[in-house]
Amino acid sequence: MSENILKMEGISKSFPGVKALDNVDFALRKGDIHALVGENGAGKSTLIKVITGVYEEDAGRIALNGRPIHFKSPKEAQNMGISTVYQEIALCPNLTVAENMFIGRGQYTFVKWKQMNEKAAQMLDSLGIPARPTQELSSCSLAVQQMIAIARAVDMDCKILILDEPTSSLDEDEVKKLFDLMRELKSRGVGIIFITHFIDQVYEISDKITVLRNGALIGEYQASALPQIELISKMMGKALSDVSKIKKHEPLKSDSSVPVYEATALSSAAGVRPFDFIIQKGEVNGFVGLIGSGRSESARAIFAADKVTGGEVKMKGKKVKIKSPLNAMKQGIGYLPEDRKGDGIIAELSVRDNIILALQVMKGFFRPLSRKQAEEFSNQYIQKLSIKTPSINTPIASLSGGNQQKVILARWLLTHPMYLILDEPTRGIDVGTKVEIQKLVLELAEEGMSLTFISSEIDEMLRTCSRLIVMKDREIIGKLSGMDVTEHDVMHMIARGGE
Repeated sequence: MSENILKMEGISKSFPGVKALDNVDFALRKGDIHALVGENGAGKSTLIKVITGVYEEDAGRIALNGRPIHFKSPKEAQNMGISTVYQEIALCPNLTVAENMFIGRGQYTFVKWKQMNEKAAQMLDSLGIPARPTQELSSCSLAVQQMIAIARAVDMDCKILILDEPTSSLDEDEVKKLFDLMRELKSRGVGIIFITHFIDQVYEISDKITVLRNGALIGEYQASALPQIELISKMMGKALSDVSKIKKHEPLKSDSSVPVYEATALSSAAGVRPFDFIIQKGEVNGFVGLIGSGRSESARAIFAADKVTGGEVKMKGKKVKIKSPLNAMKQGIGYLPEDRKGDGIIAELSVRDNIILALQVMKGFFRPLSRKQAEEFSNQYIQKLSIKTPSINTPIASLSGGNQQKVILARWLLTHPMYLILDEPTRGIDVGTKVEIQKLVLELAEEGMSLTFISSEIDEMLRTCSRLIVMKDREIIGKLSGMDVTEHDVMHMIARGGE
């Protein structure tokens, strides 16, 4: 099974102000599992959308089984045997397994229930999927639902199967079952494109690896010939021989050894494994790891942004219950989320209303801030953080990304938190504003605030954090501290899976 069933050459795709793909080559062989990897913004999703006809390439050539093709819609790609199963399962939980497998098929306009259930049973049995045709889909586990989505795709004369983060919500046993199914499809000659942020899974299941970074092709490699440390280096764009040491501040010396925040065996519904965590007064620490390692999930567990399922928490040595973001806020914890647009700003509201939002929530909506107070607070932080806005009444959606981020920072600083969590605070903003935010983090620490800083850019973490908590596959695998820690040390720990 050595021939290419898909070959893409010189693929480029641009959007206003962004070159999402720049002269990218990609090839998939029959019966191969080919991992497509890269950090956020690498171009993986854009390449997949070009393959499946969602986007039309600006330049380049695509061939399927040696014949030039040009898909104008996902339906055309599907008709040619290219199927995609996304992280969010696009099935109907209120229908049966068989109904989900055959819904929308022309040959079942007039449903022959017995035949449909018999065919579904044959497919489920042949692929080793533990489900009955007549059971409701909602009664199946997430892993089985993923398998049913794959079975549906395979039955549509699938030659190429694209799996986009299929394991992100699965536990270890469920991942094993999914991989068994992938191996079965591989043995039948199906070419599989596997997109994931879990590096160990890449090596467990993949034959080849293609790395993208910033819209460009870094290379295609045999999985068996590419050490993990080199893969991580290629994804991050840091040559191992060219990693510089970056000095960072030491944490503020506290008069007390009692941590500001301490968690034992903390866990949440988001799937991060139980972890222990402490932070001292004036310390800047950070969760570091590749995308999907559990960095954000750990931060959200601390703030109770995801449902807390276990663990004990202490604030300044006293046991407390933090089961909701409001509990966290009242204990002196603030949280700037990773998704600025989705979870941070309220786009329809003004700069003023976005700044006072957290403080107003803590006071309660039956004790509203006066307009005078709201304006005073807003003007104070607009000046303090150099937020560029025509006025406090300007809708926040009209501000630049960097200024939106500053408004969210102002929101939390106005509550005077003891402990502030910043998840990707500099993503998508200009270099000048990045430096401003990094300086502000260090200034706040000098003033005694404790901060957790999370960034995909390790050099940024090294500049701001005095202690790094290294994560991989949703668990803490080690910790690094000291003035001489380098990116090389971080990458080696991630690759080794521990200290």
